[in-house]
Amino acid sequence: MKPLKHLPAWKTLEQHFKAMRSFDMRAAFREDAQRFEHLSLRCGNLLLDYSKNRVTPETMQHLMQLARESDLDAMRNAMFSGKRINFTEQRAVLHTALRAPVRPSLMVEGVDVEREVAKVLKRMQRFVETIHDGSWRGHTGKTIRNVVNIGIGGSDLGPAMVCHALDHYAVESVRVHFVSNLDPAHLAGTLAHLDPETTLFIVASKTFTTLETLANANSAKAWLLAALRAPAAVARHFVALSTNAQAVEAFGIDPENMFIFWDWVGGRYSLWSAIGLSIALQIGWGNFQALLAGAHAMDLHFREAPLEVNMPVILGMLGIWYANFWGTDTYGVFPYDQRLRLLVPFLQQLDMESNGKNVNRANKRVNYNTGPIVWGAPGTNGQHAFFELVHQGTRLIPTDFLVAAVNPTPLADQHEWLLANCLAQTEALLKGKSRAVAEAELIAQGMGRADARALAPHKVFPGNRPSNTLLYQKLDPHMLGMLIALYEHKVFVQGVIWQINSFDQWGVELGKQLAPPIRAELNPERVSGEHDGSTLGLIADIRRRRGLST
Repeated sequence: MKPLKHLPAWKTLEQHFKAMRSFDMRAAFREDAQRFEHLSLRCGNLLLDYSKNRVTPETMQHLMQLARESDLDAMRNAMFSGKRINFTEQRAVLHTALRAPVRPSLMVEGVDVEREVAKVLKRMQRFVETIHDGSWRGHTGKTIRNVVNIGIGGSDLGPAMVCHALDHYAVESVRVHFVSNLDPAHLAGTLAHLDPETTLFIVASKTFTTLETLANANSAKAWLLAALRAPAAVARHFVALSTNAQAVEAFGIDPENMFIFWDWVGGRYSLWSAIGLSIALQIGWGNFQALLAGAHAMDLHFREAPLEVNMPVILGMLGIWYANFWGTDTYGVFPYDQRLRLLVPFLQQLDMESNGKNVNRANKRVNYNTGPIVWGAPGTNGQHAFFELVHQGTRLIPTDFLVAAVNPTPLADQHEWLLANCLAQTEALLKGKSRAVAEAELIAQGMGRADARALAPHKVFPGNRPSNTLLYQKLDPHMLGMLIALYEHKVFVQGVIWQINSFDQWGVELGKQLAPPIRAELNPERVSGEHDGSTLGLIADIRRRRGLST
């Protein structure tokens, strides 16, 4: 593997960037009346407008050449065919196999992956239908009205995001809740409004050893047993998403009510698997299938479309352009869709856990920026929070705007205003406002020339700031599936270019290893341990505040 910075296309891009430093998108639009048509792309019902970027057709050609020299085609084929591209854990990466509606045989190391996936999906479907038709009943014979998903990371963020996004598709008979934080306030606040007799818990943990998940699950079990006073009740009010049948049974869950997934399903890619049981319970099996079908449609596009007209590739390579040549450290995601309020936290895990790496596939430290910081919030809230930084700050921040043409919750003309605000923000980022215009506006409002001249600099918008717009008809299960898969594949593309493994997450391990000894030192009977001076001081202060000896 040739080092990234030694690739001919990289060196070409370095030279091209020097010529692009003074590039003005406003001039580019004036000079090319067809710029939008040339720099936009459709995949099904999804439109990507990337014309408001600091790029020319030549820039895009160079970026696609970099993708080719980075063997993106080969890596993409390796992922879809089940090769162990997660080489540090010796695992295949096959979340795409979870959502293929026509299930051709895919043999991976002697296992028919699609057949195994189909078996689990069939079991999930039967279970969902028994909850919805009321044939599954709790220990006292009452039907299930509330479902609490207990998980963390990918076992929480993905399903929670989808359930919030598709709340307008929720079945009437069941409401789904999510608990993830080890902070007892999260579980206690959720249970305070629920009836033990009509509540089902889903414990989502591949190994059934995850600290946060098991702590919450044990507290939930204690809450249930305190009310129902029968150990047998656990089997009617708990199911597991796991691979550890022994631990599941020891907890009190019937192994028949354990839904498995596989080590080739990474946590942040797992909502398509049994981890999506909570999604299916909220929106119904047909809508869950539509979610999978939307993701599969994007999979086919990513796998088959030429790089130049491939939506995940274009988004990924634009991110490379800004992170590695313009020196940006972050990018903003602004869904003008309140239902997508959890999309940014989901993308934060997807992107930063995947590509927050500093060692490449040759086991060498990289000498270039990798995973950017992802941040954002729904519009129009973000406009009143941090758009000042995006418009007038000193940092260049590439942005993605997502918006639906049609809102399923019409209220007067509010969606028209939402659309107008979204488009206005992308236009303002492009056009900006000059000092001369700002000064003229102030004078037109009746301000004296001297005062206008003094105030005008504060009202200048530099403009020429990049944005992508993702426009879709409406937010339905199929479209949401497409959007999630689009960002999954974008992250994959960037990981390939950066020559890193996007599918492990060793960076989360060290804190987990250090927590148990610290936990022991917080006990009444202190166990001495070796820590840095700051940690020792904090432990001592906590013990004093809790009335323990130091």
